[in-house]
Amino acid sequence: MTIAAILRTKGGEVVSITAEQTVGDAVALLAERRVGAVPVMAGDAVVGIFSERDVIHAIAAHGGAAMTRSVGDTMTAPPITVAPGEAVIGALSLMTRRRIRHLPVVDQGRVVGFVSIGDLVKYRIDKIEADAEAMRSYIQSA
Repeated sequence: MTIAAILRTKGGEVVSITAEQTVGDAVALLAERRVGAVPVMAGDAVVGIFSERDVIHAIAAHGGAAMTRSVGDTMTAPPITVAPGEAVIGALSLMTRRRIRHLPVVDQGRVVGFVSIGDLVKYRIDKIEADAEAMRSYIQSA
């Protein structure tokens, strides 16, 4: 089970933002797309992650003025990334250790996907359920 398998079922669309855009722009994008985080891009390179947590920290530090600050001033950087060939269990372990919920998937320096802890847990649960069903069928046919 690799990250590439998740991207095959989920799709590789990556909603992103640039460091020059405002926190207000980022909040609108998160709300519109109903996501909790987006990668921050500079050309083809991911330079950070902007998440709901970053919004909270910015508002706590700057009040309402946080909305006019740049994403680059408030994002989490440097980003922690994962390769498509990474095992799902390894990515889950990384997310748990680093206390993060989103990972850009980078292949040869280019972002090819973005996965959340929810994506990984759903994939693991689906796999476990499929394995359990296969075992039940095997036992019943014996």
